Amino acid sequence: MRVLIAAGGTAGHINPALAIAGAIKAHRPDAEIHFAGRKEGMEYRLVTQAGYPFHHIEVNGIQRKLTPKNVARNVQAVYHLALSGPRAKKMLRALKPDLVIGCGGYVSGPVVRCAAKMGIRTAIHEQNAFPGVTNKLLAKDVDVIFAAVPAAVEKLGAPEKTSVVGNPVRPEIFMQNRDLARAKLDAGQRIVILSFGGSLGARRINEVVAELVAWEKTCPWNILHIHATGSRGVELFRRLLAEKGVQPGSRLQVQEYIENMPELLAAADLVISRAGALTLAELEAVGRAAILIPSPNVAENHQYYNALELQKAGAAVVIEEKDLTGGVLVQTVQQLVQENGKLAVMGKMARALAEPESLEKIWAKLAELMEQ
Repeated sequence: MRVLIAAGGTAGHINPALAIAGAIKAHRPDAEIHFAGRKEGMEYRLVTQAGYPFHHIEVNGIQRKLTPKNVARNVQAVYHLALSGPRAKKMLRALKPDLVIGCGGYVSGPVVRCAAKMGIRTAIHEQNAFPGVTNKLLAKDVDVIFAAVPAAVEKLGAPEKTSVVGNPVRPEIFMQNRDLARAKLDAGQRIVILSFGGSLGARRINEVVAELVAWEKTCPWNILHIHATGSRGVELFRRLLAEKGVQPGSRLQVQEYIENMPELLAAADLVISRAGALTLAELEAVGRAAILIPSPNVAENHQYYNALELQKAGAAVVIEEKDLTGGVLVQTVQQLVQENGKLAVMGKMARALAEPESLEKIWAKLAELMEQ
């Protein structure tokens, strides 16, 4: 059994793809799994780290904001889009996969569409309540559709072949030992706060977290804070800390990207992050309290609606970016840590929302498809 998985752009597309790959290997150890994506994208690093063969295909998204630089990018994007079909066809003829799965991102479009036209079995997974453009276009052509939430089914336009399966979470998320993870950080009895704004970073989150860690220096609680700046936030965050007289050390760890997310989620007491669908699925899986700051730059404001579900369940506090200041974040953290047992209760509420059988549901449907 040979499987080709196409996913790219963000960890929110790539991590579910890796989780699905792991589930296939668990059930079919003889399965040969390949990935398609952009070598310049973060998918190349994450996929090759996981040990899967990687095949490059150049596909770029169209920039909606028209600046001189973006106009040039769009010309290049149209060029690569025109060539993506023939390139995908060449890749598929060489690999001869039995199954092609798309997990979102521009790269999955030409690969999955071409596979469907060639008569190869195909499936897609949609992580959000508001489906992305690529998956909406692919839905009519593929054999099987996986939706994370019921709200996506109608929007994808093919309910007769859509199964609601939740968002698949990497098995490593469930395999962590909290005590060992905290011991590795030398956390002791400290409150561990984990914050991040995505693989690229979010400027506003970096700005307010800098104010938060300055407050943590003098607050009455013993806090260990781990913050990921994202690739675009490294210099900004370094400068902000210097301005506030804060240096990384025993109470503050700063890194560009979190490579060991399962371990750090296990160790954390409170997570501050965006509200991407996969981030929320992992928070639910481990049962962690969260302060969620939805990205305002996403289609249909879907992160806000994702986050509201956790807030309604008592598992998170939502702060919209338009209301976000350093003072608001400090006040929110203070309110959560000063109430004894509050973070643990929020964590239990998060765990109650988890969909632990997601990968089993996906595998069952894929196995059924392969038998047809």
